[in-house]
Amino acid sequence: MSHAFSKSCSVSVVLLAIVATVFVQTSADLAVDVKTADDIQIYTLENDRGMSVRVTNFGAIIMSIFVPDRDGNLADVALGYHDIAGYTNAVDKPYFGAIVGRYGNRIAEGKFTIDGQDYSLAINNPPNSLHGGVIGFDKVIWDAKADAADNSVSLTYRAKDGEEGYPGNLTCSVTYRLTDDNAIEIDYRATTDKATPVNLTQHTYFNLKGEGEGDILDHQLMINANRYTPVDETLIPTGKTPAVQGTPFDFTSAKPIGRDIAADNEQLRFGGGYDHNWVLDKGGKTGEMTLAATVYEPSSGRLLEVFTQEPGIQFYSGNFLDGRLAGKSGKPYVHRGGFCLETQHYPDSPNQPTFPSTLLKPGDEYETKTVFKFSAR
Repeated sequence: MSHAFSKSCSVSVVLLAIVATVFVQTSADLAVDVKTADDIQIYTLENDRGMSVRVTNFGAIIMSIFVPDRDGNLADVALGYHDIAGYTNAVDKPYFGAIVGRYGNRIAEGKFTIDGQDYSLAINNPPNSLHGGVIGFDKVIWDAKADAADNSVSLTYRAKDGEEGYPGNLTCSVTYRLTDDNAIEIDYRATTDKATPVNLTQHTYFNLKGEGEGDILDHQLMINANRYTPVDETLIPTGKTPAVQGTPFDFTSAKPIGRDIAADNEQLRFGGGYDHNWVLDKGGKTGEMTLAATVYEPSSGRLLEVFTQEPGIQFYSGNFLDGRLAGKSGKPYVHRGGFCLETQHYPDSPNQPTFPSTLLKPGDEYETKTVFKFSAR
């Protein structure tokens, strides 16, 4: 299944730590508001249907996503903060809206071997390494460039050999593109000078009622997957890929997220809810763009469709949100107040020979795409 999206053109840019303001008209449809003296920037992508997306080059974070409901009323459906201080000073760091890497998800005991060479990573999610380590891609400043004609922002980060324990100088880029049919296209690319595992993903927490508007248990989720990867008590996959049929992990037909989340099930106890990878049904189209998941919120009518070239998707039901964090609305992010759908290769793939490989070698290019498409019904 392929998807062609046309583009509209409206990008505004704000650089933080205000010293001076310069308005640069780069095209008939683009006004760039530049406030200089810092490397941290905020970009706003807009289309002519009222949708807008704010992105910062700190962590390549999506800060907000305003989309209309069935009556045309806009709400911000992405959990997060108004300013960068919110992301750096929060009592805990739940990766709101960030790109995580160089390896999204967990690597068992922070260890892997490439060509007989052992590598050790920071154990930041004991006893494992999670989302790239202590200072992963979510906590660094990316180089950024806006493209008015494409209605996009491209962000580039160059990770050094040995950074967070990973081998190879890795150059990676992420492009966010807002289309005129309310889709966020996300293009990932990376190259390396030494063999290294790479597994980038986008970690936005969604609440289709609006950020801060209670929990997400009434959202109706469909995941296009007949199998998943169960985990041990430390959330590392066992290596098996059993069928979801007859378990709380069966989302092959849309059902409320909360329907089975409290079931007496060992996997749900390990995760404190859903925090698992599903093996997407690609229909023989490995590496092609296919439908991964849909989420419908009945009160607003908002619908999110996720398309990806990736083989897996991590569904996380906001199990560790507990009300301590308050976002842009000032309302606390309650338990299960947001969900994530992280398109990815499977967790711990460097140590799981039966899983699709995440090894990127010199001369090869990591290239993958995911689309978050919004509508209402």
